[in-house]
Amino acid sequence: MQVRILGCSGTIAKGCRTTSFLLGEHVLVDAGTGVGQLTLEEMQRIDHVFLTHSHLDHIAALPLMLDAVGANRRRPLEVHALPQTLAALHAHVFNDVIWPDFTRIPSPAAPFVRLSPLGVGDVFVCAGIPMEVLPARHSVPAVGYAARGAVGWWVYSGDTQGNEPGFWRRVNALHQEGGGVAALLIETAFSNAEADLACKSQHLSPATLMRELAALQGAKPPPVYITHTKPREGRLIMHEVQALDLGALRPVDLQSVQILQV
Repeated sequence: MQVRILGCSGTIAKGCRTTSFLLGEHVLVDAGTGVGQLTLEEMQRIDHVFLTHSHLDHIAALPLMLDAVGANRRRPLEVHALPQTLAALHAHVFNDVIWPDFTRIPSPAAPFVRLSPLGVGDVFVCAGIPMEVLPARHSVPAVGYAARGAVGWWVYSGDTQGNEPGFWRRVNALHQEGGGVAALLIETAFSNAEADLACKSQHLSPATLMRELAALQGAKPPPVYITHTKPREGRLIMHEVQALDLGALRPVDLQSVQILQV
């Protein structure tokens, strides 16, 4: 399974695109502005979109993508998310005010998009990719995802102020399986200087990231990648991460933690 990083920024700026990951050719995880990097042909090959939550930076490109390729698709695009996320999407985006209701256009029997609810703990195979829905804690109902590739699990926390114990229990369990966790993507949106704002918006800063990573178990933890950083703060966040108390985070090698960039 090839994972293509289309966007991983906490907001937009030149060279910065919001969260979206393409797994193989047919599965999209989140639909931020990074989707705009795809050609029409690439967008048309996407059959499934998995949303972590309803915030704009994670859904902004979905209605535009449907407008671009919906009429050329042979079947509806399946959008998978928590029921609360799908309800928000239908009420506030596909409502014939902000955007046409593509859940019933061109017809209710053959719409451009179908909304498919999922729940924490669901396990399934999508376009040949084994996937699992992970618990997450954010300011709105949210989830994370794990996807199994040839070299191990790709794990994405989604947006979080601090993951539930169930998230880390499952990550540690997946890491004990054959291949383990090949990549753990976890958000750190703000620097420690903006810790109050991070707390109010329910995002992580390096100090709270340290408490999260302390839950990792095993002699050799997975590679950790930081996502969702604000464009002005990426370098500072990386400096603050590498300055954390190494003893408190044994066995995590903070020098190997990387910030995703696109």
